[in-house]
Amino acid sequence: MKVYVNYDDARWRKYKIDFERIANAAALRCSPDAEVSIILTNDKNIHKLNRQYRGIDRPTNVLSFELGDDILLGDIYISFDTVQREAADANISIAEHTAHMVVHGVLHLQGYDHIKNRDAKKMEKTEVEILKTLGIKNPYTPESCTCACPGGKFLSVFHRMKILPNGVAQYFIMALLGAVSALGFAPFNLWWATVIAIGLAYWLIVRAAPRNVWRAFLQILPFSAVYAVAMFWWVTNSIYVVPELAAQFAIWTVPALIGIGIFGGIIFAIPFVVASRICTFPAHRAILFAASWTIVLWLREWLLTGFPWNPIANITMTMPIVANAMSLWGALGTTFVIIGLIAFVVELLTNRRDRRLWGGFAVFCILVCVGAIYGYKNIHTSRRANDASPVIRIVQPARSAVQKATHSRADAVRNANENVRIMAEIANAPGNPEIIVFPETSYPFVIVDGDNMPLGQMLGRDVIVGVNSFLDGKLYNSMVVASPDGMIDTIYSKSHLVPFGEYRPFGDIIPTPGQLSRGAGPTIIKVGNFSFAPAICYEIIFSDSLVPHDAAPDAIINITNDTWFGATPGTYQHLDMVRRYAIESGLPIVRANYSGISAFVAPDGSVSGEIGIGDAGYSDGVVTGAHITPYRAIGRDWWMIIILLFSCICTFVPGTAKKRK
Repeated sequence: MKVYVNYDDARWRKYKIDFERIANAAALRCSPDAEVSIILTNDKNIHKLNRQYRGIDRPTNVLSFELGDDILLGDIYISFDTVQREAADANISIAEHTAHMVVHGVLHLQGYDHIKNRDAKKMEKTEVEILKTLGIKNPYTPESCTCACPGGKFLSVFHRMKILPNGVAQYFIMALLGAVSALGFAPFNLWWATVIAIGLAYWLIVRAAPRNVWRAFLQILPFSAVYAVAMFWWVTNSIYVVPELAAQFAIWTVPALIGIGIFGGIIFAIPFVVASRICTFPAHRAILFAASWTIVLWLREWLLTGFPWNPIANITMTMPIVANAMSLWGALGTTFVIIGLIAFVVELLTNRRDRRLWGGFAVFCILVCVGAIYGYKNIHTSRRANDASPVIRIVQPARSAVQKATHSRADAVRNANENVRIMAEIANAPGNPEIIVFPETSYPFVIVDGDNMPLGQMLGRDVIVGVNSFLDGKLYNSMVVASPDGMIDTIYSKSHLVPFGEYRPFGDIIPTPGQLSRGAGPTIIKVGNFSFAPAICYEIIFSDSLVPHDAAPDAIINITNDTWFGATPGTYQHLDMVRRYAIESGLPIVRANYSGISAFVAPDGSVSGEIGIGDAGYSDGVVTGAHITPYRAIGRDWWMIIILLFSCICTFVPGTAKKRK
């Protein structure tokens, strides 16, 4: 076979490689008169070809263009930059790796392929046999493809497993990694599991960029769908809390889990698809991955009235100094830094000679240090003595949903009166609280215009009570503030309603237990000299949403009812969302939960006066340490803009478009 060699990049000339001998060794199905052209090029040129003919916007090591002729077999392009980098990572010579690329390319021209697992094994076996005749060791053995660092050795395990991008093994591993990723959140708090799982999923999806968006999406879908289900499965527990609801809605359990998997799978797949399809250079890819993940978190504040549950920042809750970085740039910024650091570490394990990667890694390490320093400052600011609030008593009735449920009218009234009696009995325990806080929907009767709040009269205290109110022909989930004489001073109604629980996002297509109306939004309520921002249930999970601009309340009072979720992860994670909001806002939070976990949360996220899940009781405390954090001063949306600008600057600074050396 005749071999024509074209030197498109002069750096190739110093390597004495017998291309004709290598190509002929691989010519298994060729006529003696066959011809092949080998073009020795670089990343810049092969990148253009890869983008033009394969739709992959990144350089590669070798490209083969088959002409479909028995004599003129085709052209083989080999990039010096990629071959040099891969040879260094594998600790082999450039000549050895180039020989492998030539053999690989010639086999492609003869019809060999590696798209299917069976074909890939056949092609690899053939390559190994040909290289052996040339005196070159098996390139697929661990010692030939592992970088010397511990992380590279860790990734080599997956190399040895021969995980193909479209193979069954990759889909299974992606699903497993999705489940493991959820372990970083409460109550497991295995932050390292989330970091490793996301890192491996990122490596699996970017190691061989899919040819189109749909293929990229399908490759990451097992990870993102299982990740969503592993984080949110507990919402279906609410169906089974009350027998009457279970009888009506149990049939929707599986469809609900499938819906969570599909919707969550799409949402959480976006950063991986963007990174694998858009980015050219590893450093740019890592930054874009972090920015895309953060944008997705920000968008989750709005979809279906929003559900920004479990930002990656929440895996830091067991590390107070790191978690308190959220006082500087919020969960958005902390998530951006964590995801960026994960991506840069993965990229460095596979491209450790790329100086831009080391530069980006250094930048994110600096961001971690800046966040930790400010986190340390926020902890001390939060513990600084200032005017304490009145003594506040949290009441946790811990009555089961069955005990609260209505059956016949007579049973309903009997249950309601019994619940009020028990709440008053707990609230009337020894002590001298000035304000008593009862949880969400704890008062079992609907409040209408002109009603009083009997609990205020019964206890002779200012009370804050969760109720359902019927005002102007509409039903609301409300917080009532009443004085000791029972007069209702303020009614605040929830504005962020729970989709499928409190309103129907798709009309009557999917049945929903309730159809409530939205309240007017954030406000400040005063009880004597004490001012607070009210929050009902999961309103507390919406970053920068509770305190009106320029307001400076003493605290946030959050009433909620997690009875529906029992001792599932959701209840523990809800408390972590409260802690996150306290850190971001610099405000202490009084949290009254119907069945747990009730607590006083300081502005640094630390918890005191906690009442556990299912425990009936009360806790007295005062709140202090309120201050305005940089995050609250700048605001969520401005921080999102800053993160995007930072990402653009890091991606498009002068010199980043140059080819790799």
